[in-house]
Amino acid sequence: MNLPLTLPEPSRTRDNPGPWWRDAVIYQVYVRSFADGNGDGVGDLLGIRTRLPYLRDLGVDALWITPFYASPMADGGYDVADYRAVDPTLGTLGDIDALVREAHALGLRVIVDIVPNHTSDRHAWFREALAAAPGDAARERYMFRDGRGADGELPPNDWESVFGGPAWTRVPDGSWYLHLFAPEQPDLNWHHPEVRAEFLDILAFWLNLGVDGFRIDVAHGMFKEPTLADIGHDRQISLLGTQALPYFDRDEVHEIYRDWRALLDTYPGDRVAVAEAWVPDAARLALYLRPDELHQAFNFHYLGTDWSAPAFRAVVDDSLAAVADVGAPATWVLSNHDVQRHVTRYGGGPLGQARARAAVLLTLALPGSAYLYQGEELGLPEVTDLPDEVLQDPQWERSGHTDRGRDGCRVPIPWDGTEAPFGFGPPGSRQSWLPVPADWQGLSVQAQRGRPDSMLELYREALRLRRALPGLGGGTLRWIDAPDGCLAFERGAEFVCVVNFGDAPVTIPAYGRQLLAGAPLVAAEAGGVLLPADTAVWWERTAE
Repeated sequence: MNLPLTLPEPSRTRDNPGPWWRDAVIYQVYVRSFADGNGDGVGDLLGIRTRLPYLRDLGVDALWITPFYASPMADGGYDVADYRAVDPTLGTLGDIDALVREAHALGLRVIVDIVPNHTSDRHAWFREALAAAPGDAARERYMFRDGRGADGELPPNDWESVFGGPAWTRVPDGSWYLHLFAPEQPDLNWHHPEVRAEFLDILAFWLNLGVDGFRIDVAHGMFKEPTLADIGHDRQISLLGTQALPYFDRDEVHEIYRDWRALLDTYPGDRVAVAEAWVPDAARLALYLRPDELHQAFNFHYLGTDWSAPAFRAVVDDSLAAVADVGAPATWVLSNHDVQRHVTRYGGGPLGQARARAAVLLTLALPGSAYLYQGEELGLPEVTDLPDEVLQDPQWERSGHTDRGRDGCRVPIPWDGTEAPFGFGPPGSRQSWLPVPADWQGLSVQAQRGRPDSMLELYREALRLRRALPGLGGGTLRWIDAPDGCLAFERGAEFVCVVNFGDAPVTIPAYGRQLLAGAPLVAAEAGGVLLPADTAVWWERTAE
């Protein structure tokens, strides 16, 4: 039975019909690195609660929280031992209940991660499976198989783990189990009816607590090619998101999401499900967004686009065309907890900062919904010089210390003060699970707040304008003429965005009142204005 809930009022001030998620700005909280409430050096639910007013003032509509469930933390919480419990290092059920209610009181919605492709090897089901004999029913919830070779000493096939090495681990009785990620993350068998029923119950548990939706980890996973045929390709991770793989993006997964959507639709408040789906193209991604399936999917093609006007125009056009066929909104994302931060990806230093400023103005001007990764509003770069001994991402060990993994984008964000970790924990705390660079003092929230030229204030103003302007958020886009190396488009009759991807200033018309720019513009001698390299500007059209 659904519990009575107090849901946040719509946060936008403009007339914006339709579900809230169609043009929401959602802020990703990597829980271990956002804010530490108890001083043990690890971010937690209490820390998030203390910083909710910051997110409200930033101007986002919702926060997405990475896994906080009971876990041995072999993969930062994406190895779940109990989906209905909070890990003691991160808080309690009472903490997440209070967080959801406090967020709602501030007008913020809360999305939580769900991890359905695999569990932790400490999950009760997997412990039961290991204790059972080969062929026992307890093993049917996972992917146990016999090995190849004379004595079954070889893995069942050549599939590789996303984290490096084989995707199979042998247990003492000789059987092998599949794990497309770390060995501590055994893959579930989604053909098993008990698995399907369990996850519907897990979703209902959190919906009843009041969460506004779910981000689905590895949403393209769950089903595998039945014959387990070899792929015949080394470094299979390089194929992810570029071509079909026998263990990802199989058509059977859509049956699951139709069941999940039916459950979500029984709850009030436009609950939402968002897919993390690495698929070969935008058309394939759109299949997850049919009206009876999921609401949104992350647009990783946009995230991975090279810095050029033709490339960005192509990915925007492809993305909008694909979702239009199924009536879904596009999503736009520049960074997350699994990829290099875009300041560094765009060149690092002043160049990366300039391009990041332009990229967010482009992103927040596009039709649909935008996702922000914690710290991007501060212009944080990737930390590339973490000492080997502090690295915790399983990719580091699984790759034989050749891939440093994702810890560089997960370093705790700086809040205030003059010494690392810059207010990550309560006053007096000097601990952080990953070291914060000493030179991040100038990037802290405290250092940037109120400084007009800062990245933080650019984000705050852009988000304020996005709420206020009737042409932004949902709707359509129309490209208009622009100089070589630039993109320009209209949203409605009153808004224009122009982005210069080139390495030299260009002259553009002054379309009206300048609303916001990533860098100062000056008048051009022949009329119009000079738009600097790697810069975007927003205009409000005025009558000529």
